[in-house]
Amino acid sequence: MKEKDKKEIMIRFSKWFKDSLINSHLKNTKKLSDIKEFNINPFLLHYLANYLEGNSEPTSLAKVLLYPRILGTSITTSFGTHMQTFITKVLGVYGSAVPGIDIEFIDHVDNRKKYCQLKSGPNAINYDDVVTIKNHFSSIRNLARQNKLKLEVNDLVFCLIYGEPQEKNSFIRKLEMEYIVYIGQEFWHRFTGDDQFYKGLILTAGKIAKDINMKNIVEDVILQLSLQVKNRYEEILDDSSNN
Repeated sequence: MKEKDKKEIMIRFSKWFKDSLINSHLKNTKKLSDIKEFNINPFLLHYLANYLEGNSEPTSLAKVLLYPRILGTSITTSFGTHMQTFITKVLGVYGSAVPGIDIEFIDHVDNRKKYCQLKSGPNAINYDDVVTIKNHFSSIRNLARQNKLKLEVNDLVFCLIYGEPQEKNSFIRKLEMEYIVYIGQEFWHRFTGDDQFYKGLILTAGKIAKDINMKNIVEDVILQLSLQVKNRYEEILDDSSNN
C-alpha cells in the first residue's frame, strides 16, 4: 500500500471513528440514565457498590450499574459491528453473499481469494460458535465441490480485528485445528498488504481519544440514574444507613 493511500485511509478512519463509533457510544450512554435499561441483580448490587466505593449510597449503586455497560459490554459489542461497517463501506470491501461469510478479499500475502468470517477480538466466540462456524465452512466446501470450484481449505479463514496470537481463547484454538485464523496485525497485513497498517489504526485511534472528554456527561447520567435507584431501593438504603 502506498503511503499516500494509507494516509487517506487513516483520515477516513478518523472521521468514521468520530462520526460513527463515538457518537453511537455517546447516544447509548445517555440512554442509560433510565433504570429500565438494566437487569439488576439485587443480591450483588449493594455488595459491588461497597466493593467499589466503600458505601451503598445511590451514586455508588448507579456507578456499579453504569460503568460495566459504558466501559465494557456496550462499547465492545458495538465496536465489532462498527468496524465491520468501516471495512465494508470505508475500505470499499463488499460483504459476502455466501451464508456464514462476512467479507471476501484477496490475500496480499498468497494472492488467493479468502472467504472470511470476521469477529472483533480474541474472546469473541464460545463453544456453540465453533460448531456454527465449522458447519458454515463445511457447507461452503461441499458447495464448491458440487460446482467444481477451486477452493482450498486455507481459503476459508476466521479473522479477528484485534488481538495477539497468544490471546486466543480455547474455542478459537479449537477452531484453528481445522481452519486458518488471522488475528490483529496478521489479518490487517493480509487484508491491506501493509504490515504496519494495524499499528497505524491503533495510533490513529489513540490520537482521536486525546480530544475526547465525556466526564460531565457520564456524571450527569450517574446523577439521573442514582435518583431512580434511590426510589427503587429507598427502603433498603434507609435500613442500611440506620445499621
